[in-house]
Amino acid sequence: MNVDAILRTKGAGVKTARPDWTVLQAVEKLTEHGVGALVVSADEQRIVGIISERDVMRQIASGGPSSLERSVEEVMVRNVITCTRDDTVNHLMTLMTEGRFRHVPVVDDGLLVGLVSIGDVVKRRIEETEHEAEALRQYISTG
Repeated sequence: MNVDAILRTKGAGVKTARPDWTVLQAVEKLTEHGVGALVVSADEQRIVGIISERDVMRQIASGGPSSLERSVEEVMVRNVITCTRDDTVNHLMTLMTEGRFRHVPVVDDGLLVGLVSIGDVVKRRIEETEHEAEALRQYISTG
């Protein structure tokens, strides 16, 4: 199973934030769309960073409420780990586990084409496991 299969199921829409937005504007968009991270991009195609709920919480914990007035560019993660449509779900699980992050932008020729969350990966993995279990039950019962 690969990332493309996840995107075909969930859709390729990605919520983004502009680097010049305030952190508060990013929080409002996170809340509005019920997502845990926004890809930071000036043109919605080229990735310059990512900002997640965790990043916001760290900023508030260290800088207080005034952190919400800072720009997204100041607090975003700049070294964004990405994947491609061809990457496997197992590879993605490894990336997320080792990097301790929950969202991975999907790129094609360097341009943003999707975003996969840990929830998407877990859902796909559960579906695979259930399918394998059913195949085994069928094999045993007919076998």
